[in-house]
This record gives sequence, structure tokens and C-alpha cells, in this order.
Amino acid sequence: MIDGLLDHPLRATLNAEVHSRPFATLQAPERISHLALLSGEGAAERERRHVAELCQSRGVAGPAENANHIFCDLGPFRLKWERHTEFSTYTFFVSGPFRDAPFAGRAIDRVPKEWIAGLPGDMLVGVHLEMLPTAAPEPEAADLQSAFGHDSINGSLVSGGAAAVWMDFRVQDDGFVRILLRDAKLRPRQAGRLVQRLLEIETYRMMALLAFPAAKRHSGGLAAVGERLTSITGRLSEIEDMGAERKLLDELMKLSSEIEDVAAATTYRFSAARAYYALVLRRVEELREQRVEGLQTLSEFVDRRLAPAMRTCEAVSERLETLSRRVSRASQLLRARVEIQLEAQNRDLLESMNRRAHLQLRLQQTVEGLSVAAITYYLASLVGYLAKGAKAVGLPVDPDLAIAAAIPLVALATWLGLRRLHRHLRREGGATD
Repeated sequence: MIDGLLDHPLRATLNAEVHSRPFATLQAPERISHLALLSGEGAAERERRHVAELCQSRGVAGPAENANHIFCDLGPFRLKWERHTEFSTYTFFVSGPFRDAPFAGRAIDRVPKEWIAGLPGDMLVGVHLEMLPTAAPEPEAADLQSAFGHDSINGSLVSGGAAAVWMDFRVQDDGFVRILLRDAKLRPRQAGRLVQRLLEIETYRMMALLAFPAAKRHSGGLAAVGERLTSITGRLSEIEDMGAERKLLDELMKLSSEIEDVAAATTYRFSAARAYYALVLRRVEELREQRVEGLQTLSEFVDRRLAPAMRTCEAVSERLETLSRRVSRASQLLRARVEIQLEAQNRDLLESMNRRAHLQLRLQQTVEGLSVAAITYYLASLVGYLAKGAKAVGLPVDPDLAIAAAIPLVALATWLGLRRLHRHLRREGGATD
């Protein structure tokens, strides 16, 4: 360590992750049983405890806290446990030699049955793999048919001709797929990598296919949704009133809700299927297959049997996204029509308000004219009374002349007072606005 330099807090963790889950070191003959159980994202701790119980019963240290994998020798067999996002794999290894025929014995038979029965989750993948040594004779067609129970077998040379592999991708009566591997010149770690790839091909193939039933289940419903959406968009140009627009908008909202329900149920599954399928293709590519005359290669099987299912899932996923975009565009168009109608109604309402305001102004002016006359009459009457009182006390005042002279002055003062009041109210109204 260089003085003055501090390690990042995650450096050790990240470096350990790069070197985690190492390949097993294998030397033929080997018998291998592999399980993949779909247990969901919250089962890691239960699985860790279950593996620890088996290890402790054999006097072996179990997985560390928060560990997601372990490879340990438990005596009669070796165990490799790996925890993935939504599933876990359990691989059991038993070394030979074996006196019986391939698949006559199974590695999983060495594992306590009650422990197997207590594994969390549902089994999605089961594989028995038999690894024959270099000294073993190359299986003939009859030997392969006897080992697999049928003649529908895929096979090829792999790892640059260092081994030959045969696989049927078919679940046998015992619930397991069978893989037969003959070592030609594999090194121990190379053999471990090859076995891991073969097991992952079957595991990821099945994980990818989990999306296929959902795609088939929702395909017809999405087609019906598409037809309903086409009908709705065709009626957009026939809308005559706000009631029809609201009805169409309600139908679009219902369609959108249905599409979102399907998306919520399938988006994760379809996304996972794409990732798993990519891993299958990568693992098949890493096999570096060479054709064996008369046999279909593993890559051809994947291309013919898995690829169409994945294309179906992709097509349904794309249709779902397309429908979502179409519903969004139709909703925007309909909302635009509703907004235009509302703007037209608001314009008509404002024009009507302007007309009423103009009429109110004319009426107000008329009322103000009458008010000026009434106020003038009232004030002139007061002047008349004052003039009569002055005449009564002997002042030389003519009441009639006083009233006549007062009328124009009072009328003018009243009119000017109302004008001043109007200007004052307008200034206050402008300040408030």
C-alpha cells in the first residue's frame, strides 16, 4: 500500500465480485445433477439458511452472511449453490469411476431426500450430466439411443474438438434433461467452464421461455384492444358535441388502463426474457461447436426452437408499446379538440359578457342622468326654501329667481362631482388590478 493513498470503500467488494462464482475444476468421469428453482427475489436468506443446515450436518462451514454462492465438498458429493435475481441453482458433483451405464446412477441420489424436498421455490430446470473420460469409447448411435431413451438428440464437437456433447432438451420421466459429455482432451478448469456453459444454456433457456405463456395469453387481448382503438380514432372526425367527446375520452381512458395493466404484468418478464435469451446465445457461441454428421447442433436447436418463441415475446412487447403510444396520441388529439371547443365557448361567453357590460354602461349613464336631474331638483328646492325664508325676514330676495339661478349651477356641480367620482373609482380599480 502506498503511503497517503486511501482505498475506495467499495474497492475490495468490487474486486471480489469479479472473482466470485469460480468454475468448478472437473476431471472425468463425473456425474452431475443440476437444479434451478424459481423462488422470487425475497428468498435469498431462506436459501442461505437451508444450504448452511446441510453444510453444518456434514461439519463444513456454510455460506457467509449475505453470500450469494458457495462451492464446498460435503464428502459423498460436492455442492455449488448460486443465488441469482429471481432463482437459485444447486449443482451436485460426484466423481467416478462408475461401473454402470450412463445415467444409471444420479449425483442427486447422494443428497438427503428431506433436504431436497425442503428447497425453497419451484423447480424449473433439472439436468443430469454424465461426463465420460477420454478412455471411454465414443458412443455409437445405439448407445446414445439407449442412454437418452429416444433418437431425437442434438450433438456436436465443442471447445475446439476437445470434447463431444450430446443433449436432448427433453424432460425425461424422472423430471430431468440429460446431457452426455465425452472428454477428449479437456483440462480440468476447461472442463468446469464447459459444464457450466451447458448447464447455463438449459437454465437460461427455460428462464427466457417464462415469458412465452404470457405473450400467448395477452396476444389476443391486445389485438382486440387494437381494433377498439382503431374504431375510436375513426370516430374522432365524426364528433359533433362535447358529450360525444367526453364519451370517447372515457373509452380511451379505459383502453389506456387495460394496456397499463398488461404492461405492469409483462414488462419485467419480457425484459428478463431478452436478457436471458442473450445469455443463451452467448453461451452457445462460447461452445465453439463443430458439426457431427447426422446430428443437429445445439445452436441450430436454439435457433429453430427458442428463437421463434422469443420473437413472439418481442412482437407482443412491441405491440404493447405501440398501442400505448397510439392511445397517448389519440388522447392528445381528443383533448386538443375539447380544448378548442372550450376556447370557442369561452370566446362566446366573453363576447356575451362584453355586450351585457355595454348595456349596463348605457343603463348606468341613463340612471346617472336621471340622478343629476333628481339631485338638481332636490337642491334647487332647498335653495327655494332658503330664499322664501330670507324674503320672510324682510330680505329683498325673489324665491323664483333664486331657484331659476340655482338650477344650472347645481346641475353643473352635480355633474362635475359624478365625473370626479368616476375618475377616482377608475384610478382605484387600476391600482387594484
